[in-house]
Amino acid sequence: MLITRSVAAVALLVVTVTACGTRQGGGQAAQPSSPRPSFSPRPKCAQPAGAPTGLPSPSASPTESTDAGRERNGDGAPHYAENHAYRMRASMTPEKRASGMASAKLIRAELEKVREEGGAGEYGRFDDERVAAALARLGCGEEHGVSIGNGYYSVHTGVVCVSGRVTEDELTTEVHGAYAEPQPGAGPCVENRGGH
Repeated sequence: MLITRSVAAVALLVVTVTACGTRQGGGQAAQPSSPRPSFSPRPKCAQPAGAPTGLPSPSASPTESTDAGRERNGDGAPHYAENHAYRMRASMTPEKRASGMASAKLIRAELEKVREEGGAGEYGRFDDERVAAALARLGCGEEHGVSIGNGYYSVHTGVVCVSGRVTEDELTTEVHGAYAEPQPGAGPCVENRGGH
């Protein structure tokens, strides 16, 4: 009987020590790791002939958006950062941002040709095929997570994302990191409309 109780006590101790949700680091809860993009590395496209050597001039660059305000560091309601991790974008080094801005300049030039040719349809939007053809001229295809629809486009250059709108009335370009949990089936550069 004593052996049975000892075995039961040891088993209970093992379960307690290995239980899910244990705390690490002196009683502090383990912090979630930063989100990782959920896509495989992609081949490069829309790459300039010469590698950029520095950050582009703000006055000469296409429209650029920062990730400020899109990510919260745990402030607000409990678990905000954890529950909204799917909206987080990968961070960019200055070199990646410069490369992305150079790619955005090439993409913008090709999309400007689409606008100059005219022929926008309903709501001032161009056919998805015409936008896809413009991106294909830069070597950007399905393997680059190209997503086009309703005047919106996005592509992963193999380094960063370039997204924006191309319509009869506007052409925007935004350089950003890939989403941790992008919209399923839409490539790594399209924000998830649902969540996890």
